[in-house]
Amino acid sequence: MSWGFYKPYVSRAARLAKASKSAAKLQKIGQKLDPVVIEGRSIAKTFWGKAWCQNLEAYSDYENRLPRGRSYARNGSVIDLKIETGSVAALVQGSSLYKVSVTINPLASGRWKTFVDAATGQVTNLLDLLQGRLSKELLEFLTSKQTGLFPSPKEIRLSCSCPDWADMCKHVAAVLYGVGARLDSKPELFFTLRGVDMQDLLAAAGRSAVLPVGAPTEIEDGDLSSIFGVEIESVATVPTAPENTAPIRKKGRSSPSAKTTDKSAGNKKTKAAKKVPVRKAIKKAGKASIQKRNA
Repeated sequence: MSWGFYKPYVSRAARLAKASKSAAKLQKIGQKLDPVVIEGRSIAKTFWGKAWCQNLEAYSDYENRLPRGRSYARNGSVIDLKIETGSVAALVQGSSLYKVSVTINPLASGRWKTFVDAATGQVTNLLDLLQGRLSKELLEFLTSKQTGLFPSPKEIRLSCSCPDWADMCKHVAAVLYGVGARLDSKPELFFTLRGVDMQDLLAAAGRSAVLPVGAPTEIEDGDLSSIFGVEIESVATVPTAPENTAPIRKKGRSSPSAKTTDKSAGNKKTKAAKKVPVRKAIKKAGKASIQKRNA
């Protein structure tokens, strides 16, 4: 029986067994593999995984070719997939073991800055960002073809070692779906792939949370006077004594009026300028008032 240009159907179990055999050979020689494992019918279940797949399927360049790779992605044919900045490298089991390379342009700095500005005040922690717990407006913004973060076909270059003449063969399509599945478990790899830093979003949130300029941080002398009904002297700045100044001799006990004179003349040992605590200021004002009445 002749199959012409078509190869006989290979069951999922047979494909999985063949892929497992190839993986075992590579691991035996010390190659570390990171296979794509998909449970159930859905390739992606989280926001970032679904958004990745939906973005690819939205382009007419891909919509007719991507379905060829779904079964390959589901049945464990992608035995290794690694994501780095601007690139995806994978091994896909077909009739032979093929190498697939996907190169993606870094996200344009202007588009990233526009998104960071739009997200200011809305992205306050990385957990919400990675779980897609963002406002509807921001989700629409980042998935838009015009303003979003996902790549278009013109930003993506595909390569496979198989003999298929098409740019997007089923092996490449399987890898693209594999990226969506990988983003389910490691959404931070999306930002790695696009060459941007998630921390920029938190830095922008921090800058927007600065306290208003001129906000009062302590009670001024005038406020204390009106609150307690006493007159409080303004605290003057006292210059720091030079290092070579001779120490002042300790004098005998003097009257309250003499102490006041000594303070005003600056005969006591000087100290670095500092704010007078509220309790001390009130005590000082009360003591001065009593001394005035007794004079």
